[in-house]
Amino acid sequence: MSKTILFGGLTPLHELFIKGVLESFGYKAEFLPSPDYSSFSTGREFCDKGMCNPTYFTVGNLIKFLKKKSLEGINVEEKYAFITIGACGPCRFGMYEVQYRRALKEAGFKDFAFYILNQSRFSSEGGIELTPKLIWQLLKAIIVADILRDISYQLRPYEVLKGSVNKVVEKSKEDIYNAFKGGGKLKDLLKVVRNFKKELESLEFDYTRVKPIVSVIGEFWAHTTESYGNYHLHKWLEEEGVEVKPEPISGWLDYQFFMEKEKTVLEMKSKGFSKNRVKKLVGVQLLSFTLRKLYDLFRWKLSFRPNPLPSQELLMSLAKPYYDHFVVGGEGHLEVAKHIYNILKKKAHMTLSVKPFGCMPSTQSDGAQAKVLEDFPQTIFISIETSADAEVNVKSRVQMKLFEAKKVAQEEFERALKKLKVESPETVKIAFSENKKLRKPFVNFSKEFIGTAARVLAGNTPEILKYQPLLEN
Repeated sequence: MSKTILFGGLTPLHELFIKGVLESFGYKAEFLPSPDYSSFSTGREFCDKGMCNPTYFTVGNLIKFLKKKSLEGINVEEKYAFITIGACGPCRFGMYEVQYRRALKEAGFKDFAFYILNQSRFSSEGGIELTPKLIWQLLKAIIVADILRDISYQLRPYEVLKGSVNKVVEKSKEDIYNAFKGGGKLKDLLKVVRNFKKELESLEFDYTRVKPIVSVIGEFWAHTTESYGNYHLHKWLEEEGVEVKPEPISGWLDYQFFMEKEKTVLEMKSKGFSKNRVKKLVGVQLLSFTLRKLYDLFRWKLSFRPNPLPSQELLMSLAKPYYDHFVVGGEGHLEVAKHIYNILKKKAHMTLSVKPFGCMPSTQSDGAQAKVLEDFPQTIFISIETSADAEVNVKSRVQMKLFEAKKVAQEEFERALKKLKVESPETVKIAFSENKKLRKPFVNFSKEFIGTAARVLAGNTPEILKYQPLLEN
């Protein structure tokens, strides 16, 4: 293919690694800039009324880019082609293809090449051949990006030298991009991740900082993007003194594989066995197994510090009393399931569900969440709608819940001190000041508590208690 492939809509890490994969297959690739408010305005100008924010942001972002390049004298219809994910279903996500094509025509790019990767049929059209080898490389790109993103969010709130984690990530992401561009061999990627770990081990972290963990879930694009599409929510939460727990894209892929398996099994029960159904069932199960094993392989290279992928069977069972998993669209039952998972498995002090204004599947989830809140009154949960022009209102509502989460995190830390017979927070501060090993990224973490400060305290109690007599003297 002679044209440059444009794509976008994920995080900067994911987009860079996917670019490397496409280039390794001989494609010329370029990811779009992060969408801003002008992207939203452009999308509203050229799309139908009543679309959800991801439609306006992503369509508008493409048109804005093409207009800019056209003004530079570039014939964009000859130079570029765009590729995105498509789907069917009740969610307006199923209308993306129609909106892109309509908006491009209205904006004056009626002959612009536009290709679809169909998430439901694992198929492609146009200039991209979705081969098993390409799928394998894209899986690795998404997993490695998830792993780096996860551990950076875990470590950044506790770094002693501000900006040190981002500096290591910036260096390593270029190495990983080059590894993917050079063919993305598994051994090469594992080597780069191992070097990434060594770089992190040279940094120091202050785990005496008590911070609430906030899990960001919701509609896929709204909770994934690191742009104005959700008011740069992840970065803002960190600035508010929070440890953010982002959702990995690998988990969403695992959900897609799981639902294909469930639908195929249901079809077999109602229509009987056939060669194609058995082949499809084996295929999606193999994809899910490979995804999860590969994810854990890269977690292992980072001492299993990145969070594991939860079992899709477990998530389905948690949501079952509240939400039928065959009601698909958006993230289906996952918003409800992830909320309950955070409560029962002690994964977060607070769950923040982000969705575009008027998102239909998320509205259904919110209805179910009312019953979840009734059954789990101890949870701290807030659902917010992003409408591109309500940033102050949204962040004010979140701040009120953050006050509760910070209080709960502090109370948890104090309970941990009492339970572990650590007489004072000063003992912990002295221990971390004197013992360099406690300031490293891969210290022992207990699973007994939620907060990082409490988990490190419980996981390293004998070492910390050695410094208690110093305080007494």
